Amino acid sequence: MTERVLWEDALKHIQHCETQDRRPSLESLAGALDVTTGKAARILNRLVAQELVKVQGEEYWLTSAGRDYALQIIRAHRLWERYLAEETGFPAHEWHSRAEQFEHKLSQEQANDLSTRLGHPTRDPHGDPIPTAKGELAPHGGKPLTAMEINIPLRIVHIEDEPGSVYVHLVKEGLYPGMIVQITEVSPQRVRICTDGKEISLPPIVAANISVLPLPESQRVVPGQSQRLSGLQLGQKGRVLNISAVTRGQERRRLMDLGIIAGTIIGTELHSPMGDPTAYRVRGALIALRREQADLINVVLLREKDI
Repeated sequence: MTERVLWEDALKHIQHCETQDRRPSLESLAGALDVTTGKAARILNRLVAQELVKVQGEEYWLTSAGRDYALQIIRAHRLWERYLAEETGFPAHEWHSRAEQFEHKLSQEQANDLSTRLGHPTRDPHGDPIPTAKGELAPHGGKPLTAMEINIPLRIVHIEDEPGSVYVHLVKEGLYPGMIVQITEVSPQRVRICTDGKEISLPPIVAANISVLPLPESQRVVPGQSQRLSGLQLGQKGRVLNISAVTRGQERRRLMDLGIIAGTIIGTELHSPMGDPTAYRVRGALIALRREQADLINVVLLREKDI
């Protein structure tokens, strides 16, 4: 890594610590940069000389210029993660590491152009706030899943992407920001949640990496009503609640082009001889969806009197 990359990563580390109300230390900086404490001390001294960091005793913090610089790198990182999620086929567990490599190459002007191309998003794919061009940063405001009460509908607002092994676990469970969940059990051994018609059991240390907010009363669905489209039996109909936020880019646009948007009524018409795909009636047309596609569409089962 070049010296500039190390300086920028050092500024990011200090900014992250300040955001989380933690005091950075020489040891934490060395760990974040994967260098010796001697090397970390030299980097810190260089940042002080550049008037990006102030030091008093064993404590140090960002100057106004240092914070602006750090937020510029964080903005580039999170915009690039959003780009990877929306416009490429890279898997979710690669977004962070690839953005780590590219964030140092993106100028402020290029970051602004990318933001415009993406529609000026305010959150990255994990739910972290994307700093504005002026350096404004709005926290997601969520609390750890482990701190919430049971049997209350919650919306996931953030999933921590570090450490990577924990993030991969959560992705494999199909969890993502925007998903509605409800805690059904909390114990020292596990946190059990219900979402999209299925139950997921997580170790508490893993569940703590999920931040949530209570769902407003006006947005709550009666428990048991929401389910995946793939769960409808032949002859049943459902009203689309949403397409899973994990569905992005071309795949999401294709489903919407088929008329699958919030409020659309979909009926299950026919299973193929092998059981997959299934034919669904959508806005008068018969379309075939594989189970993995139908799993991405959340519906409310309609009763006869509702049709």
